[in-house]
Amino acid sequence: MNTFKALNIPGGRAICYSGFRQGQSPGLVYPTYDQVKEDLLILRDGGWKYLRLFDVDPHAMTVMKVIKNEKLDFKIMLSAYIGAEMNNFNCPWGGGVYSEEQLVQNTLENQVKIMRLIDWANAWQDIIFSVSVGNEACVDWTDHYVPVSKVVHYVQKVRNQISQPVTFCENYAPWLFKLEKLARAVDFISIHTYPVWEYKNIAESLNYTKENYQSVSRKYPGKPIIITEAGWATHSNGRGIDPQNASEEYQKIYFEKLMEWADKEGVLTFFFEAFDEPWKGSPDPMEPEKHWGLFKRDRKPKLAMRNTKSKNN
Repeated sequence: MNTFKALNIPGGRAICYSGFRQGQSPGLVYPTYDQVKEDLLILRDGGWKYLRLFDVDPHAMTVMKVIKNEKLDFKIMLSAYIGAEMNNFNCPWGGGVYSEEQLVQNTLENQVKIMRLIDWANAWQDIIFSVSVGNEACVDWTDHYVPVSKVVHYVQKVRNQISQPVTFCENYAPWLFKLEKLARAVDFISIHTYPVWEYKNIAESLNYTKENYQSVSRKYPGKPIIITEAGWATHSNGRGIDPQNASEEYQKIYFEKLMEWADKEGVLTFFFEAFDEPWKGSPDPMEPEKHWGLFKRDRKPKLAMRNTKSKNN
């Protein structure tokens, strides 16, 4: 299925964008207008059309203001990042357990975010082409678990009050065995696929991503399915990713093969991600969470971007 046609949007390249730089992080210090403008001009010159944002926060608002004020030709998938409403004792790094008071507070904050998502989707209809009610909140290893029934409730609440299509972004695996009710509720399914996290080498990478996509497609025939995260880390300290599998050369190979397949099949695919984010993961500078960008934290292009038309090459 050509997902561009299914979503009634023109074809184009898509990328996950989170512009936090050195010394910045969500909830504390946000990128400035000029910093976001610099980022979006880099992405515009690189030929990107669709941006995926992760939360209804000051960063997202700045992005939308820059797009409007600078008359940039981007369309946004806007997400609400919903926090844990239930403990997940299976979280491998132990981050999924909270006090009852914190869970109650998270639930209240989630409700506020869902209402903000609705408000912003209605206020910025010319920029926001779709919305997601959460990100990786149902997978077994998440540190911010939300019951599937509650996610369905959020989807239904949002769908009743906006005109754009509504989705939920999640690893491909839960869609195969536990998200059937949610799949019926959303307008389209959004999956994440990371071969390098699942110990696949570069020679196996594209086939593995295609298998992930096709397995979900077979389970939900006729349902539009897009990829909202697929990427390749360029450094690793060995935490979950073999350092020998993480490099700019391998990222370039995966990026080019993935984009060729996505273009050929008409699958809207958000590459993860635009820029390296130093706030992520552990303090170790080689932590893989910090090194998924197609551009380094100083905005210099990595190998995959050096053959594009970006003026920053």
